[in-house]
Amino acid sequence: MKLLLITAVREFEKDIKQILKKVQVKSFSYKDVKGFKDNSEDALEANWFATNMQETESVLFYAFVKEDKVDGLFDMVAAFNTEQVSKSNIHVAVLNIERCSS
Repeated sequence: MKLLLITAVREFEKDIKQILKKVQVKSFSYKDVKGFKDNSEDALEANWFATNMQETESVLFYAFVKEDKVDGLFDMVAAFNTEQVSKSNIHVAVLNIERCSS
């Protein structure tokens, strides 16, 4: 069993749900969260918002999944990210679960 974590801007919520459905993740949870990025090291002219701190309306998905679902999900997220014109991407992390109650 793996713990799947997915973060993205809120605009990608429907896309993430479709990806989860396609790889047959039938049960998951998600929550609106605030994304945060410290832009203080960016050049001022490259920083569109002209501020050092930027918050973004984001979403966090999490699910317990079988290991055989992970590679397909990563492939679909990579394909989605490749097609994006914006700088935003879907971010995925998978953690090993040592013990889990059913």
